[in-house]
Amino acid sequence: MDPKVTAVELMSFYVLKLTFEDNDVRMFDVSLFLEKGIFQELKDESYFRLVSVAFGGVQWPHEQDFSKDTLYLLSFPEDI
Repeated sequence: MDPKVTAVELMSFYVLKLTFEDNDVRMFDVSLFLEKGIFQELKDESYFRLVSVAFGGVQWPHEQDFSKDTLYLLSFPEDI
C-alpha cells in the first residue's frame, strides 16, 4: 500500500508536486492522461488549478481524480 498525499502544488501546467505522508516529495505529470475521457477538461488551465487533496489522492471539482496508488507509482522523485 502506497502512502497518502498530504499536499499538492502546481509546478507548471500539467505537473503536480506531491508530498506524501512519509514526507516523500514526488512529481506527477498529468499530461499523459489529457486525451482520456473525463480528463480532457483538465486541459483548461484555470480548471486545472482547482486541484486539491482528497481521500489520500488528488481531485478536481467535476470528480476527475487520481488515487494515491496511481500517483505514487507513476510519479518520479523531485530531484530528477
